[in-house]
Amino acid sequence: MAAICVFCASSRTLDQRWLDLAAETGAELARRGHTLVSGGGCVGMMGAVAAGARAAGGRTVGVIPQALVDLEVADLASDELLVTDTMASRKTLMIEKSDAFLTLPGGLGTLDELFEVWTTATLAMHAKPMVLIDTDGFYRPLLDWLDSLADQRFLKPAGLRLLTVAPTVRDALDALESRLT
Repeated sequence: MAAICVFCASSRTLDQRWLDLAAETGAELARRGHTLVSGGGCVGMMGAVAAGARAAGGRTVGVIPQALVDLEVADLASDELLVTDTMASRKTLMIEKSDAFLTLPGGLGTLDELFEVWTTATLAMHAKPMVLIDTDGFYRPLLDWLDSLADQRFLKPAGLRLLTVAPTVRDALDALESRLT
């Protein structure tokens, strides 16, 4: 099956519902036979998605910069843990190792990763599917703003359509899988 990269928060202070969503995502990826590619952290949603995947028998690949390994937040239980020099090289390697991208709720780092893969897709540097899970309208304000960018011609509608938005994990994975075949 596919190597699916999941972008999500690594905060240690999140509500349990976000950790549960991440664990559910990892488990569903594993049940469907996919490999999880993540940011290689063991905390927050990032740790929960990897633990969920492994608990359901899935394979995990973590990609983490040395600076975060030094902070002792690396997911040492990963089946494969790749250590990079910088955050930029981490993103590059995550993109190279992945067949598709799934974005869960997150903050600046998550948005940075989403926009990196989305921008490179709009430039035809890859054609890998990208799905954003908009649980409980988490991303609705951002999506509304992006629609306004298209309305003002700062963003081409075709670029906006490269990102699929789904309300649930199942819907998101169905969308990714339909684009992978």
